[in-house]
Amino acid sequence: MSVAAAIEHDAQLMLRVRDGDTASFALLLERHRVPVIHFVYRMIQNQAVAEELAQEVFLRVYRSRATYEPTAKFTTWLFRITTHLALNWIRDQKNERRQQSLDSEAPEGTAPLQVADGVPNVEQGMLRSARLDEIRRAIQALPDKQRAAVMMHKYEEMDYTQIAGALGCSESAVKSLLFRAYESLRARLAHLNRGVSE
Repeated sequence: MSVAAAIEHDAQLMLRVRDGDTASFALLLERHRVPVIHFVYRMIQNQAVAEELAQEVFLRVYRSRATYEPTAKFTTWLFRITTHLALNWIRDQKNERRQQSLDSEAPEGTAPLQVADGVPNVEQGMLRSARLDEIRRAIQALPDKQRAAVMMHKYEEMDYTQIAGALGCSESAVKSLLFRAYESLRARLAHLNRGVSE
């Protein structure tokens, strides 16, 4: 019930933004900026770009204020914009990589992903870090739409209807995307469940 009230509140805020209330936009930005950044980061694994794309998301939200209609949950609409921008960035990066030669080095300024570990034992910390890195790589290897669906389902805890709205497809298509994604992840990460006896 409180979730429905919050969703209703977001839609009301956006309607006020449509009517020219910039304070309501500031509230929406404050409320949703961090979840949007986290979602984009999980999609693209680059913090600086995630923050940049989040700014673009809210710029688009603001530019769309005059035509906003609360036909879906505000978060569904917001994540449709977010997913669209993230998928476009991924597509553009793939096109850029195709143009680079296979023997070229990594772009200057890119650093390996740092994973904070709270484990006192160094060996356990390294194993945990390696497992998390492998899981991230497996998710990154999924086709773009499957990856977006998994991110929304697992990390944003969105339901099928919301994911369908964000991806612009049917609920059955979302179920199919998630089924294929989880099957692929299960197969690729099966060895992690076998233990470390090998």
